[in-house]
Amino acid sequence: MPMTDPLKAIRIYNIRKRPIPPHRTALLVIDMQKYFKGLASPIIGNLRGLLKTCRQTELPVFFTRHGHKNPRQDGGMLDKWWGSLIHWGSPEWQIISELEPLPEETILDKVTYSGFHETILDELLKKKNISDVIIGGVMTNLCCETTARHAFLLNYHIHFLSDGTSTADMDLHLSTLKNLAFGFAHIITCREASEMISGPGS
Repeated sequence: MPMTDPLKAIRIYNIRKRPIPPHRTALLVIDMQKYFKGLASPIIGNLRGLLKTCRQTELPVFFTRHGHKNPRQDGGMLDKWWGSLIHWGSPEWQIISELEPLPEETILDKVTYSGFHETILDELLKKKNISDVIIGGVMTNLCCETTARHAFLLNYHIHFLSDGTSTADMDLHLSTLKNLAFGFAHIITCREASEMISGPGS
């Protein structure tokens, strides 16, 4: 997916702006796995920069990792829809090496689009008194969008990364950004997120 700045295309919808409260915010890195390396490559550098800022400021970081141990049992509609799934424990299931989680960072395994569905993510965020989540990863219009919508239903403020999410093509990417900006999230760049976390020039 060509990485052009889509913020101009969604500006009429992206009007509910909210500063990031650093002490009550977490970064959710969605499914940045080797299976998606082709889609993820354009945003790796942006996410690495934001990860660096989050780690320097001790902002909590959570990774999700999608995979199936037995697709017939845990594949559900995804197996029926796609016909092939990421196998748990396979090389493609691993997190992309450039974004390797630190030992203290949580990895949450999941079997559907939402990072909250049948995981302890909500519980972990509440324990840390988190009110806001920054969402990046792949795919913009599937796991990232579904996680954002789920977070909204759980009453989190959402900051969704325009250049820290990626999918199959720009039409799908922009459609998600427009929908989320209209009803669910503040759309920002990785640089804007970094500056709100630690100040301009970070």
